[in-house]
Amino acid sequence: MKVGLIADTHDNLDYLDKAVNIFHSQGVSVIVHAGDYVAPFVFRILDRFEGKFYGVFGNNDGEILGLLSKSGQRIVQPPLRIELDGKKVLVVHDPVFVDEIAANQSVDIIVHGHTHEKRVDKIGKTLIVNPGECGGWLGGKATAAILETGDLSVEIVNL
Repeated sequence: MKVGLIADTHDNLDYLDKAVNIFHSQGVSVIVHAGDYVAPFVFRILDRFEGKFYGVFGNNDGEILGLLSKSGQRIVQPPLRIELDGKKVLVVHDPVFVDEIAANQSVDIIVHGHTHEKRVDKIGKTLIVNPGECGGWLGGKATAAILETGDLSVEIVNL
């Protein structure tokens, strides 16, 4: 199963649109967003995605009620625990305890954002992914990621 990973959109609709178009073209069936959408109008783009969507709030998501409404209640306060293709996935925004959780080997995949820095790493059997910043505001490079759950491979995609 191909899973599109996004974090730190920060209202950049142009790059978000590029990410969703790439996900469609690559056969992605699920998007996981690790927070910092900022405003509800990002769902003008995300609602065009035909697969499933899961997401958590980040520290810059100010319009929580609007985001809840526009997302159809698909965004939750972290942590979010889901199962994708038989893999246990933990989604958070802030990575403060990510390495400790990975060391426990209780989940297969951890997705986070917040740092705006790409990360693809393994601690034991646990894959840790930060897809970087979809918004591109901080580092000047907008990225997303595509995760293949079968072999836990990750492709970082420049937007």
